[in-house]
Amino acid sequence: MIRTHRRLLLLALALVGAAFTAAPAGADGLPVLGIDVGPQGIAARAQPIRYVTLPARRDTLVARVDRHGGQVLGSLILPGTFTIPAVAYDGSASGLSADGKTLVLIEPRVAFPRANTRFALIDALHLAVRRVITLPGDFSFDAISPRGAWIYLIQYVAPNDPTRYAVRALDTRSGRLAREPVVDPRERGEAMRGAPVTRATSADGRWAYTLYDGGGKTPFVHALDTRGRTARCVDLDMLPAGADLSNTRLALTGETLAVTRGRVPVANVDLATFRVTTPPAAATPDGGGFPVLPAAAVALALLVTTAAFAIAIRRGRRAPVPTA
Repeated sequence: MIRTHRRLLLLALALVGAAFTAAPAGADGLPVLGIDVGPQGIAARAQPIRYVTLPARRDTLVARVDRHGGQVLGSLILPGTFTIPAVAYDGSASGLSADGKTLVLIEPRVAFPRANTRFALIDALHLAVRRVITLPGDFSFDAISPRGAWIYLIQYVAPNDPTRYAVRALDTRSGRLAREPVVDPRERGEAMRGAPVTRATSADGRWAYTLYDGGGKTPFVHALDTRGRTARCVDLDMLPAGADLSNTRLALTGETLAVTRGRVPVANVDLATFRVTTPPAAATPDGGGFPVLPAAAVALALLVTTAAFAIAIRRGRRAPVPTA
């Protein structure tokens, strides 16, 4: 037993070291390689729990971890390769419903475009596979409704241009896409363009706010109502077209969505009216760049998920996979 624990510790340390010396081999569903938030995971809103994923040869380890002490509370070996979805290039993660019952994982991409996309729907409370859904075409994950009835996907509609896309709603009960894309009813017929920079989500999980760079045009916030299956596109005319927005963030304060660039406020969006105003500039130096996940968080995620992997392997718990 002592030798087994020692091997686990050495393996965990090796994985931690690899995390800082090599880029990820896979990637999330976003149309670029190198973004994988699986080891970082996603936290539950009302509970001190984090869900993480790690590759386990040709399978995927899914673990539920205590955010405070790092204790592994449950684990699952899911056949196939999946990861927790990243929804913006700053590493924002999503996929867990606000009620904590549904976790959505996506098959990492190895190229753009891809012919098919797979998603795994997980019962988060019991760590059991509900179904695996395969869709023809190239998609990435966008958001999930508060009770997990609908998930929202980005469908890439141009094989040579990842900035052209449509937002699609998928019924998790039937595994089918709604016929029509999700659009701003004021802008029907207008093509969606841009790359997702950062994300903010309302406390109840209903609204997903994503800053897009505009694909060379005016940057905008895509406000997705995951319960009502509709959206609003809010242009940010104070941000120059084609600018580097890697240091731009969104923050929710009451009924206001604040847009900051290098910690300097540049816009406020009234979420009741979607009216945009320009706040007084704060005398704060430009921070710049995407945030880096703290080393301690990576180490903790890798350590606990490695231990969970060993436990799951010893128990031989390899999940059956319902398909759709």
